Amino acid sequence: MSATRSTAAGKVLEVLSTFGRDCPSQTLSEIAQRTGLALSTAHRVVAELAAWGALERGEDGSWHVGLRLWEIASGCPRSQILRDVALPFMQDLYEATHENIQLAVREGTELVFVERIAGHRSVELVTMVGSRFPIGSTGMGRVLLAHAPADIQEAVLDAPLRAWTSHTVTDPRTLRAQLDGIRREQVFVSDRQLSDTTVAVAAPVRIGRTGPVGAALGIVIAASSAGRARGLREPLLRAVHGISEELGRRARAAV
Repeated sequence: MSATRSTAAGKVLEVLSTFGRDCPSQTLSEIAQRTGLALSTAHRVVAELAAWGALERGEDGSWHVGLRLWEIASGCPRSQILRDVALPFMQDLYEATHENIQLAVREGTELVFVERIAGHRSVELVTMVGSRFPIGSTGMGRVLLAHAPADIQEAVLDAPLRAWTSHTVTDPRTLRAQLDGIRREQVFVSDRQLSDTTVAVAAPVRIGRTGPVGAALGIVIAASSAGRARGLREPLLRAVHGISEELGRRARAAV
């Protein structure tokens, strides 16, 4: 038995951790199987979570994440303040480009998407708000990796890198040089690294104009429109500078 499962809180966390983008709903038996909990224990934990509103039961009898859990998660200060500041600039950037606009943060060696604006004619994405990817897999992730602490960079570079497409850079030496270039150039063009159909143009968002990098902002376009990438540099930089300055202003006001 794991140390986590030995506590009541641990059992609750194990049950909640079985839900995700790849598993949005499941039966009680599936929850018990995935957690390794006895069916009676899983039933008790699920019932308590449902009574509180963290889980809801569908018409087919399966369970999914409840609205109350989403309400609490949406108040996360780290993402909420960033999203409040960034969204007006993201809307301006969308109006200027009519392409997918994405905002992401780093958590350990992963990338978490926290906001997105997309239009009817924007290219279809494999990412969505709340989804996680290895930080080396996406253009925005590589921007964040380039500005991550040295131990995070080495952990990623030392581990095998997944090739999502035939264009994905997986050689550590090449990726290290790429990260050096990102730090010099600010804007990074990720050419079909995650999907054969998309190209991303990404830049770092700082806390203040020269402060630490707290997020990455990206524009994702169809690979067939890759020739537009260079022209997206200036509107993207205007947006990240605006977000960075406002984040810096709020940080100074909070001191």
